[in-house]
Amino acid sequence: MAHESFENSETARLLNEHFVSIKVDREERPDVDRLYMTFVQAMTGQGGWPMSVWLTPDLKPFVGGTYFPPVDKFDRPGFASILQKIHEAWAAQRDEVIAQSDKVLDAMSENTHELPFEQQIPGSPDASLLHRGYQAFAHLFDSEEGGWGGAPKFPRPTVFSFLFREYYRRGAHTTEGRQASEMALFTLRKMATGGINDHLGGGFHRYSVDEFWHVPHFEKMLYDQAQLAISYTEAFQITREPGYGEIAASILDYVRRDLTDALGGFYSAEDADSLLEAGKPEHAEGAFYIWTRSQIVAVLGVQDAALFAYTYGVEENGNASEASDPQKEFTGKNILIQRHSFADVGVKFQLTADAVAQRLRECREKLLAARNQRPRPHLDDKIITAWNGLAISAFARAYQAFGKPEYLEAARKAAQFIREQLTTPGGELLRSYRKGPGTVTGFADDYTFLIQALLDLYESDFDARWLDWAVALQEKMDALFWDEKFGGYFTSSGNDSSLVLRLKEDYDGAEPSPNSIAPMNLLRLSEMTGRKAWREKAERLFRTFHTQLHEAPIAVPQMMASLDYSLSKPSQIVFAANADEAGLAPFLKEVRSRFLPRKIVMLARDTQVLQNAARIDDKPTAYLCADFVCQAPTNDPTQFGKQLK
Repeated sequence: MAHESFENSETARLLNEHFVSIKVDREERPDVDRLYMTFVQAMTGQGGWPMSVWLTPDLKPFVGGTYFPPVDKFDRPGFASILQKIHEAWAAQRDEVIAQSDKVLDAMSENTHELPFEQQIPGSPDASLLHRGYQAFAHLFDSEEGGWGGAPKFPRPTVFSFLFREYYRRGAHTTEGRQASEMALFTLRKMATGGINDHLGGGFHRYSVDEFWHVPHFEKMLYDQAQLAISYTEAFQITREPGYGEIAASILDYVRRDLTDALGGFYSAEDADSLLEAGKPEHAEGAFYIWTRSQIVAVLGVQDAALFAYTYGVEENGNASEASDPQKEFTGKNILIQRHSFADVGVKFQLTADAVAQRLRECREKLLAARNQRPRPHLDDKIITAWNGLAISAFARAYQAFGKPEYLEAARKAAQFIREQLTTPGGELLRSYRKGPGTVTGFADDYTFLIQALLDLYESDFDARWLDWAVALQEKMDALFWDEKFGGYFTSSGNDSSLVLRLKEDYDGAEPSPNSIAPMNLLRLSEMTGRKAWREKAERLFRTFHTQLHEAPIAVPQMMASLDYSLSKPSQIVFAANADEAGLAPFLKEVRSRFLPRKIVMLARDTQVLQNAARIDDKPTAYLCADFVCQAPTNDPTQFGKQLK
């Protein structure tokens, strides 16, 4: 629409003559986006972007939609004719237009409220809701290609989070437990070999247009990288298979290399489009990433090109099927997809597996160097607090699993950046930074994702200032966003009078809902600080969203993962030790080598209950507790490992 309509002089004339045009950055103002997207969905039955909404002078919506063609097309009204009709209706029937707007807004307002707390279903939701969720995902699972449902296929890391916790809850010895993990692991393997994964530079594209994870929409988003890095890290902890760890590392290395600001914050995205040639205006989707067979031969030579082509599905006439490329954008071009395992490649080319891995590594490095000479996609260098929170969690948790100090350093620098650049003197968060802090105050997801990140960071380096900050942010979040009457967290604080309605998010899509992450934060903080009120608030959240959990579990997999945590007795792992003493490392290795989703890890000095925990023989000593009832303390890492089992 930017090219077809907004740059058209006649369309511009209509807009300027009859309307006040406002362009909103939906990443900077998710509250505005969510409000009017809800209206468009209510009026048309669907939503999406670009989105155009017409408002009264007091910002109440009365007409809206997504893409409008520039002229009448396929029986759809063109954008210019819509503008003219809306102008005429506003001039001749203004009272009726306003009345209709009020009616729709009233209906939207009624739909945003749950039952008052005293009328909600008594008691907390139980494990039967988790079983319903498991069955729903098992029913939708694509056992041939992975994922849930058909094309287009989006990575949805919250599903992996839930299924891995179902595996842990049910146990590897049960059929359901094994199936829960294998659905997630199989999908992660398919994604890793697919074209949605950038095999040269690391990182994942936004989604696949086909069911095979082959032809992607080439945009790369920070929130996808962050969440998928955690998914592959957890897959590694569960299976100990190096391949999952390698993919997690490739994602995080991409973020460190291409999405990291000099001050430590993480940028938002890279575009799908890029120039075909430097200095020329022509551009195309995926131009930076795709290859002809002859381009690969020119870089690698005939022999290595043959090995690479067999492995990554490179064909002379291009490898995108007609069904995956109906617009023929990729005719004669190849989107790299791993067609054969390294073992199969070794058999065909009479090489050992190690030799195949080495040669392919060298091929990828050469092709990446050649690709870096092309015009890069546009970088969205906006730094968003919420997405940085997700990325900090990814780096912190990857540091725990893999022990790479550069990951911990990246997490620390980003957290410090937010503290210095995106926190007001009063302790509130700002939403974004670009060449300086923005003016928009933070939303519920900014607080929720950052609190989660700070808890993950504390469990990585045991720096108490992260925990103290998380506590302060949770208190601030409760004050700004909590709905005392109905329960749950509003998206926005209510301090902006231009918003005609406050909404709550309850869908775990490309990003998890704040109301899905918040209960886990509250439960962890309750365990860490001893504040029972935060556990009670988490339980109230589950009651508030009981209907969604019961009727639409597929919509809230992350909330189900939080519910799983609340239904368990989390382990409190407390060390009587100093953060930097060498003797602590073997104990941490025992914890971090395992997938233990129901735990908190603290130093005794930072707890309310075990501050005076004694060291045995003046050595680092571990206390493993549940409900603050502890097993016998031990200064033997091997014995501690047995306790963890």
